[in-house]
Amino acid sequence: MTSWQLTRVIAGTFILLSLALGIEGSPVFQHVGWLGFTAFVGINLLQSGVTRWCLMERILRKLGLPATE
Repeated sequence: MTSWQLTRVIAGTFILLSLALGIEGSPVFQHVGWLGFTAFVGINLLQSGVTRWCLMERILRKLGLPATE
């Protein structure tokens, strides 16, 4: 798996988990404050799409994941 693929998997997981924790109808609801984390991940995805720079991807590359296959 490449760094850009794993970055998107992590972002998607964070979004789904924070929605599950932040929406009152969810069986694992904790607090609506988790929706702020959802917004944070969305803002970071927007920023990385505009600037073509992503901290998570950079960290994963330093851990040894390839940028491309």
